[in-house]
Amino acid sequence: MKNNSDKTKSNIVLIGMPGSGKSTCGVLLSKLSCKDFLDTDLLIQQSEGMRLQEIIDTKGTDYFACAEERILSELRAENTVIATGGSAVCYESAMKNLAENGVIVYLKITFDCMMERITDLATRGILLHEGETMLDMFRSREALYMKYADITVDCEESAVALNVAKILGEYEKYLNG
Repeated sequence: MKNNSDKTKSNIVLIGMPGSGKSTCGVLLSKLSCKDFLDTDLLIQQSEGMRLQEIIDTKGTDYFACAEERILSELRAENTVIATGGSAVCYESAMKNLAENGVIVYLKITFDCMMERITDLATRGILLHEGETMLDMFRSREALYMKYADITVDCEESAVALNVAKILGEYEKYLNG
């Protein structure tokens, strides 16, 4: 996937841990890059007619995972900043689809930063399998983010505008590689 001849890819796909700023940075990034914005968590909610945590609570984690994988695998977009859910990297077919027309940008944060930023853990809709802790989830996903990323950007900075500037800078460097 890591191929600097990706100038024809019109999407910027944001991946990262819950709380890394995918949705928040994505909105500003879309404005500054003159691209549309799409939040895949919202697509899942619209498709299912309920909030993410409701889907997990009423239909279970396996159902949620299937719904998320289906939506991400079928997603078609052009010239769009796509903010994915934190578990998007768990589905190879979804990541392959997103990478076909997108540069994958990993918004990297530490475990401590993630836990500081997530204040609504019980209602946020984070996909945790039975017996899995947040630290387990962090460790298993971190390797997947690195695997799929074309670009990695440290997003520990709390100022959204600074993180977006870093993302744009790295994206431009990548395209001009």
